[in-house]
Amino acid sequence: MFKRILIANRGEIAVRVFRACRELEIEPVVVYSQADREALHVQLAERAYCIGPARSADSYLNVNAILTVAQAAGCDAIHPGYGFLSENADFADACEAAGITFIGPSGDVIRAMGNKAAARKLMQSAGVPVVPGSDGAVDTAEQAKALADSIGYPVLIKASAGGGGRGMRRVYEPEQLIPLFEEARSESLACFGSGEMYLEKLIVNPRHIEFQIMADGQGHVIQLGDRDCSIQRRNQKLLEESPSKALTPELRERMGAAAVAGAPAPRTPPRPAGPAG
Repeated sequence: MFKRILIANRGEIAVRVFRACRELEIEPVVVYSQADREALHVQLAERAYCIGPARSADSYLNVNAILTVAQAAGCDAIHPGYGFLSENADFADACEAAGITFIGPSGDVIRAMGNKAAARKLMQSAGVPVVPGSDGAVDTAEQAKALADSIGYPVLIKASAGGGGRGMRRVYEPEQLIPLFEEARSESLACFGSGEMYLEKLIVNPRHIEFQIMADGQGHVIQLGDRDCSIQRRNQKLLEESPSKALTPELRERMGAAAVAGAPAPRTPPRPAGPAG
């Protein structure tokens, strides 16, 4: 059990993690930007440290400042909450290098699942059912068109690095494929700095149902139930309902088992080679 945890977040999530620490008799340490000096999580804490100005880039995203506080305060773990540095592979690696536990996936796992095309291949290797589509990234619009012709229309063009509905285009007719592919790639480059794309069969009027999982460092994995995220606008979720009313008990069990089966797949992917020299 950890003795002291630094909470690298703010607001409601920081308060929730703070209260969980207290319930577990773990000492919480909080950080804050100058704009959050009077925030609730700061008022609750016995140990609170300012890590920079109001801009998130200068405070809650400041890896060096957060690690410096964690080491100075004698923290043996950092909880990133959600957002900010929670999906930053380099931050997870930096925590490990500093001898501080990052409460979340390893840097390798974050990298593996951060690329949707690569994550798709990993899930296939773990036996998790996936929507028909490309095996990894598609390099050119012409390759995408050939694949779309083989699996049939409509198809969905997606950015490997995408999120929030960006870098996605629905294609219903063959003549739309090439211009929409280039359009989606341009948007992906502008939003994410990556033009890597992949292709999937478009499922019309689908149910978007997610299963949350939790795993420890010993290979134990559990699923925490489902939530229905089907109500969306521009491919962004508006409302989540839990549990989903669309699932039968049998389907819920099968989907939960698939989520658990997929968890170990990205644990030990090859680390990308560093720069020469």
